[in-house]
Amino acid sequence: MKIFVLNCGSSSIKYQLVENDSKKVLAKGVLERIGMAGSFLKHYSVYDYAVELKKPAHNHTEGIQLILKALVDNKIGVIKNLSEISAFGHRVVHGGEAFREAIIITKNVIDDIKKCIPMAPLHNPANLAGIEACMGLMPNVPHIAVFDTAFHQTMPAKAYLYGLPYELYIKYGLRKYGFHGISHQYVADMAAKYLGRNLSDLRLVTCHLGNGASVAAVKGGESIDTSMGFTPLEGLVMGTRCGEVDPAIIPFIMDREDMTGKQVYQYLNNKAGVLGISGLSSDFRDLEKAAECGDERAQLAMDIFSYRVKKYIGAYAVAMGGVDAVIFTAGLGENSPVIRKNICSGLEFLGAHLDTEKNNLRGEIREIGSYGDAVKLLVIPTNEEMVIAEETARLCANVVTL
Repeated sequence: MKIFVLNCGSSSIKYQLVENDSKKVLAKGVLERIGMAGSFLKHYSVYDYAVELKKPAHNHTEGIQLILKALVDNKIGVIKNLSEISAFGHRVVHGGEAFREAIIITKNVIDDIKKCIPMAPLHNPANLAGIEACMGLMPNVPHIAVFDTAFHQTMPAKAYLYGLPYELYIKYGLRKYGFHGISHQYVADMAAKYLGRNLSDLRLVTCHLGNGASVAAVKGGESIDTSMGFTPLEGLVMGTRCGEVDPAIIPFIMDREDMTGKQVYQYLNNKAGVLGISGLSSDFRDLEKAAECGDERAQLAMDIFSYRVKKYIGAYAVAMGGVDAVIFTAGLGENSPVIRKNICSGLEFLGAHLDTEKNNLRGEIREIGSYGDAVKLLVIPTNEEMVIAEETARLCANVVTL
């Protein structure tokens, strides 16, 4: 079964064509600058070549048409006909309380996803644009929505409710939802397989660390708490997001900087985080280089980020009554020995000791802690697209069975 997986942003489309039976990625790529001048497609094939196509894509429909055309192209394609695609798997960022798991997309599902737009105004409209474009182009194959928030729907009320009047939760759904759920789910599953243990017996702290970052407490295979909240702005200090701050800061900034609430929201999302602290960059690679050259604010930004991650690890170890493994994943978690070292420094009391030599190695799943430690330190490359493909295949199989 060949499954086409899409992750649609406001001006980009990331995609993979997956052969689900063999877990093989036949093609992948990204289309950037949709609706802007200079749009281009980077297409990577299983045949070990990459092609960059500079083609106009005025909207998501044109963009997806361009991608599908590349898949069947005589020179760069990997399939002969689009009929070989059995189903589409769509990443949707916010499913609210309506969706606890992946679902076959219908008109009612689309309507419910639209209801979540106020909670994810930057993400859900783009996700919907991709869904509607694909369903318009290929209406006769199943389309499946896989939600970033679904994995965290197992959180108990004591973890997801805010200290606000309860009627605001009833009226508006004001609560913690959490994000990066697809990634947290994947690395938790992979950790259990790597350790040769049942996921139901494990207490894991999963750290998805990239430009957007979150930490989750996964007990017995279920999320019981996570750092992101009503929106992806809560939690850790991130690339350009402030993370958790005193709510009183918002009206203070509005008054002193003469900003509207919407302007402050954009400010805290796009101008804060390690970018705002360092005054240099949201890219940790830039910060590491600058810190090596003595840039104190770059070092401060990295220290703040690492400290906040460490605090969540400690808090979640307590919440779960212990921890069996701490997992690092996503771009920063997988690729920055410096950040991992900073985070792991001080975790020795838990029974986790970083092995500096192992921490500098690269590869697939690997341990970076000392041999025999009670708490394992693991680096696990995430693969959200494979989770989406598997969920899509599972639902399609259920439809066939029924």
